Amino acid sequence: MSVVTESTSQVIAARGHNRRVLTNRQREERWGFFFISPWLIGFALFTLFPMIASLIFTTYDFTLSVPDEAKFIGLDNWRRMLFEDETVWRSLWITIRYAFLSLPIGMIVAFLLAVLLNSKHLMGRAVFRTLFYAPTMIPGIASILIFVQVFNPYTGWVNRIIEVFGIKAMGVTGLRWFDDPNLIYLAFVFIGLYGIGNTIVINLAGLQGVPTELYEAATIDGASWFTSLYRITLPMVSPVIFYNLVLGTIGSLQYFTVPFVINGGSGYPDGTTEFFMIHFFKQTFRFSNMGYGATLAWLIFVIALVATLALFGTSRRWVYYAGESNR
Repeated sequence: MSVVTESTSQVIAARGHNRRVLTNRQREERWGFFFISPWLIGFALFTLFPMIASLIFTTYDFTLSVPDEAKFIGLDNWRRMLFEDETVWRSLWITIRYAFLSLPIGMIVAFLLAVLLNSKHLMGRAVFRTLFYAPTMIPGIASILIFVQVFNPYTGWVNRIIEVFGIKAMGVTGLRWFDDPNLIYLAFVFIGLYGIGNTIVINLAGLQGVPTELYEAATIDGASWFTSLYRITLPMVSPVIFYNLVLGTIGSLQYFTVPFVINGGSGYPDGTTEFFMIHFFKQTFRFSNMGYGATLAWLIFVIALVATLALFGTSRRWVYYAGESNR
């Protein structure tokens, strides 16, 4: 009888201990939700609810100037966007084509500069790191206006340098970077390279996380610098490269500021700068067609989501995470 009583008391004590553990775990979860609640509230108010509202707007003929006359039209905005508005697909093609040009150049240049700034043989590394990052502190509009003068066909120093090397531009006026459909994308890429300081810093952080003993072992084995870069550096920093690739892809689909500041969203020259976000801006804010603008916004969101998921799908083949099994 005493044995049964003793075992019963042990079971009761164990259950009480489990209740205390569960209670402590619940307390931790509640405190965790309490500390992240400001972010959750901000996300709900400024991201989730506006997204839901914009999705509802896609089913309305809603003009901002006369909001009282909003009319439910079902999927008419979607039909207009997908089958009637030719500008949508033309601007989307311009955006994707420019992304394929600018994104690889920006990522490669930022990575190579980070490799250079990470070299122990570079004198004044701190100074160069500051110089490459400093342009990111300048407001974007001011930087673009500066480059308008840099690429000026008459007084810009880019054409002056070209003339110094004996390359004659188009006549005596120089290359008209923002007037020539064959040159304007190159000018945009150059402007984008001016602001890659953040990407350089991210790459530099990834490079500094590569174990030095791997390079030492490669040197002992007689590996060249290029072999070490290809066999060690790239695999070890592949998560950082993947991170930059995802952000760069999303940012390229939202390309807007540079063509808008330079050409006012006119599409000049010959419609080559009418990017998708320019078309979205015109429909939403110039024509005050909020319903159709919301539909365009959801289209680019879906495209960005599909592109991101595709990148995550391919990442299993080339992104290496230390400590994980073969992917």
